[in-house]
Amino acid sequence: MSKVTVEQAAAMLKSADRVLILIHHFPDGDTIGSGYALCHALQRLGKTARVLCHDVIPEKYEYMLGVADQGTFEPEFICAVDVADRVLLGASLQEYADHVDLCIDHHGSHREFEKHLLLDATAGANAMIMLQVIEQLGVEIDNVIADCLYTGIATDTGCFKYSNTSALTHRMAATLIEAGAQTEAINRAMFDIKSRARMLLEKLALQSIAFYDHDRCAVMCVTTDMIRESGAAENDMEGLSPLTRQIEGVWVGVMLREKKDGGYKVSIRTGTHADASAICALLGGGGHARAAGCSLVGTQEEVIAQVRDAIHRAVPRITQ
Repeated sequence: MSKVTVEQAAAMLKSADRVLILIHHFPDGDTIGSGYALCHALQRLGKTARVLCHDVIPEKYEYMLGVADQGTFEPEFICAVDVADRVLLGASLQEYADHVDLCIDHHGSHREFEKHLLLDATAGANAMIMLQVIEQLGVEIDNVIADCLYTGIATDTGCFKYSNTSALTHRMAATLIEAGAQTEAINRAMFDIKSRARMLLEKLALQSIAFYDHDRCAVMCVTTDMIRESGAAENDMEGLSPLTRQIEGVWVGVMLREKKDGGYKVSIRTGTHADASAICALLGGGGHARAAGCSLVGTQEEVIAQVRDAIHRAVPRITQ
């Protein structure tokens, strides 16, 4: 594996005519926005390109998907975007994991699986790196690409509220606004609109919250029964994890989501008192300082015990 610059990554993409773009499973605004912005840009250059995801893209992101359908083709270059670990490609895309030519990522916990890596762990969103790559490709940032990239930046920074928001984040967002990004519509769709099923699921999830370690740790569980009772779809899950971090006095917020095949997907959100990535690293996962995740096997009680043990090891002051 070799690390490359923005210029080198753009040169690799320019030299290929058939590019397959992979995004991570349980897709969010950043991986979708980064992937489709790149796809739009490559198609503008006359290249054959398509995006693949293990999961169905949630309906609320459909405004970004308007690329030409170029069907199935044999790729000569494979690029993964916002994928910090090969397992995050999902089961159906594992056949590509050993053949990824370039990965563009912003996770400090990135686990190498690609031939070449463009990594900037200081970027608040992967879309910030993608903006630089597309500019280097010589493609004009029009309103379509701007919508994709603005979505990635806004969602990964919590609408510019999280600590990963910098002056550069705002400058890049301004560039995208000037290019025609529909900021009002995007912000409303991403942060304000919730389905009835989502509201019911949120109610059930909030009722499950338990507090530990002098109320500095809050654990919320989303079970398959809750999902079934509320009628929630996959896109209704996004944005649940940060709810635990909104509680006054909580250092570490944890959301456990029961998986259909057993075990739990764990999402951890922290304030300034703790590093979410350090906690998840002890559990085989990773992410960012304020938002990270992993997957664990066991009953709900067993998984909570594993998570709490990792929290105590990573943040010993939480028990004092």
